[in-house]
Amino acid sequence: MTNEAVLIYETSIPIPFTVADGTGIEKGAILKMTDPMTASLAVAKEDIIAGIAASEKIASDGKTKLGVYRSGIFKVLASGNITVGDALITSAVTTGNTVETAGVSGEDIVGIALETATDGQTLLMELKPFSMNLA
Repeated sequence: MTNEAVLIYETSIPIPFTVADGTGIEKGAILKMTDPMTASLAVAKEDIIAGIAASEKIASDGKTKLGVYRSGIFKVLASGNITVGDALITSAVTTGNTVETAGVSGEDIVGIALETATDGQTLLMELKPFSMNLA
């Protein structure tokens, strides 16, 4: 997979989320969360972030649990200009494994930028998934 989030510093162990047996998920994929504690590939800016896949999940392998990182330091790809300290979301331009700066009205946050980057560069991100609604 291209543009996967790469674990640099592990600050906690991955926790198991439910996943669909028929779905393939690459290691390092940014995942969205649905109820009850279920993860699948993030595909839109509005997705509530579960975290980042700790290992590969092969489609139709009989497994319905996948380790998901909810914290850690990851190398990710920038979409647009990002400044150190920015709250980050999944990108609208290339959904999935690129990040961009969050808006001011509230977003579903992936993490916090630990470095400044321009479009197409990689940067370190502290994974801190949460949702905020400031509207």
